[in-house]
Amino acid sequence: MAEPTPLIEDEEFAVYEIDALGLSPADDRPDTVVLADQFNVTGDDLKKVRGVNTAAKRRITRQIEKRFVGIAGTESKQALDPSFSAYNVFDVVLPPYNMNYLAKLYEKNAHNNAAINAKVYNIVALGYDFEPTTATLNRIDASEGNDKAIARLRRNLERTKVGLEDWIESLNEEDSFTETLIKVWKDFESTGNGYIEVGRTDGGEIGYLGHIPSTTIRIRRERDGFVQMVDNLAIFFKNFGDKEQRNPFGTDSKPNELIAVRNYTPNNTYYGVPDYISSMNALAGNEFSSQYNLDYFEHHAVPRHVVIVKGASLSARAEQQLYEFFSSSLKGKSHRTLYIPIKADDPDRKIDVEFKAVEANTQEASFTGYKDSNRDEILSAHRTPITKVSIAPGIPLAAARDADKTFKEQVTRPLQRILERKLNMIVKEKTDALSLRLNELALTDEDTQSKIDERYLRMQVFTPNEVRIQRGLPPRDGGDEVVQLTGQQAADQNATGRQSRTRDSARSAGATDSAGAGRNEQGAGRTTP
Repeated sequence: MAEPTPLIEDEEFAVYEIDALGLSPADDRPDTVVLADQFNVTGDDLKKVRGVNTAAKRRITRQIEKRFVGIAGTESKQALDPSFSAYNVFDVVLPPYNMNYLAKLYEKNAHNNAAINAKVYNIVALGYDFEPTTATLNRIDASEGNDKAIARLRRNLERTKVGLEDWIESLNEEDSFTETLIKVWKDFESTGNGYIEVGRTDGGEIGYLGHIPSTTIRIRRERDGFVQMVDNLAIFFKNFGDKEQRNPFGTDSKPNELIAVRNYTPNNTYYGVPDYISSMNALAGNEFSSQYNLDYFEHHAVPRHVVIVKGASLSARAEQQLYEFFSSSLKGKSHRTLYIPIKADDPDRKIDVEFKAVEANTQEASFTGYKDSNRDEILSAHRTPITKVSIAPGIPLAAARDADKTFKEQVTRPLQRILERKLNMIVKEKTDALSLRLNELALTDEDTQSKIDERYLRMQVFTPNEVRIQRGLPPRDGGDEVVQLTGQQAADQNATGRQSRTRDSARSAGATDSAGAGRNEQGAGRTTP
């Protein structure tokens, strides 16, 4: 097999372009994937790039065919610079890692795949809701005492919410809004970059919302837009909200816009990198160890033997037949019979053939501990608890709950905040009364949550309508007033709030004999009142 070419533009990580990952272009297996960079178009192929206008084509041709002409048409015959590619033509920046390679790792490693899916489905797949903005809540508070005004505001908000939900779901006929977010966030977790495409109507209103694969997008060096390259077709995209930028090379006078979400790295200001990049050794090690175990079954289907011949020598033909039997005929087949013809014993020597097993013991999967260590390293890079990706024997329920809480507070919720800010740039073009909020990972069950709500209502922390809005229900008339408790309810609430009854019960149950009448000594009978 030929020497595989590195697929990552970094000497430090070139080692991970390995046959075990199935990423080598020289690999002749049926699942081979050639991960060529679609922007590495050079030479005359650059002239065939579609999607560019006439002026851009002339500029590309001049740049490729730089002619050094002398007297009487005498030309230079020097070779053209082979490094000149679509990166130069469209003035886009090279990513720190091969995007196609990173995207392929999502499918190649089970632990990496599970961790990415756990993050995706806990960040964007739990649904979304529209909540009143701070300005809207201030308007409601300012109308306190005016029930009619508050009721009118509530009705207007509910109508706006319904209209906003219908609008955002109508921006893509094929995918729901949640499906679009799932695709974007899978790209974000797999390659460190996610892109949302925004298209506008002739009137300038947002009319389309969709996903563009991050593997096909490159960022312009001047940060004035993006370029997508698919099947030798180059497409320009503006930054979201940019009304001044014009298409620098394409024929489309109204390019769509992109919203970029990047997993920032201090080593690159243009592109993000995925969290698991620090665990590349573990990813490669798992693939090598898995390949080792597969090779055992493929090439050593039965315990290996040594054939020892004493007192004679096998002919070349016999040696070849013996080799073929052990290397192919016996593999995958049980209880095969091997016949080796040998000469009879001579008076001076005895001929003996011995089969000695090298691996006679039962063979178990190799590198089990090593793979477990790699799994922990991959999950640690993702900051994802093992309880989110598989069954974890030996982990107490309390520890699992604490891990879920940490996962929510330190991983999913901060990332949701980042994405919400990007999405609310879209919502603000429609209304400033509501903002989009992604549903969070729930750590409490319905019964516990109902008790919490009841406690807040009794303590007059929330109004009924505030609780209903949090549960995704429409407000009710008169629900903007705090709950007024009866005399007995107020007394019970007051006692519960001070925990006086609980304290009295505990004090009584834990009281010593010195706190009351002492008991008679043993055998003296009961104490008389």
